Amino acid sequence: MNKTYELKNIDETREFAREFAKTLHAPVCVALHGDLGMGKSEIARAIIQTLRGSDTVVPSPTFTIVQNYDGISHFDLYRVEDKSELVEIGLPYALQNDITLIEWPEIASDMLPDNTIHIYLSGSGDIRHLVVGQENVPVA
Repeated sequence: MNKTYELKNIDETREFAREFAKTLHAPVCVALHGDLGMGKSEIARAIIQTLRGSDTVVPSPTFTIVQNYDGISHFDLYRVEDKSELVEIGLPYALQNDITLIEWPEIASDMLPDNTIHIYLSGSGDIRHLVVGQENVPVA
C-alpha cells in the first residue's frame, strides 16, 4: 500500500525524512526516485544525520558513487553505466547488511530486495509530492 505526502517546503521534506529514518533497521533498502533537484540527496542526508548525528558531514555521492556511514550506505547510481559496476562498488554487500539508500536506483532494479521501500518524488517550486511504498512502479 502506497502512502502519499505533500510537503510544502524543504523543512517539511527534512522533517519527513527524520521521522522516516526512525523506522529503518538494517538490512533495508530505500530507493529514491525523482528528477534532478527533487530532494533525493536532502532526504538521504536527513536520514543519515538522524541516525548518525546531526554533525555528520554528508556530501552527495554523485562523483564517489557511494559513501558509507557505519552501517548506512548511500549510493548515487546516476553515473553508473554498466550493471557489473554495482558489484564492484559493493551494492550486494550493502543490500544484505546495511541501511542502503539509493539515488537513481533504476539500473539496479533487478538486484533490489522485494521489501525495498520506494520513495517517488515529484513537484515544482518548493512543493514536493512523495509517494512511499514497496511497489517498484512509477507514480504519475
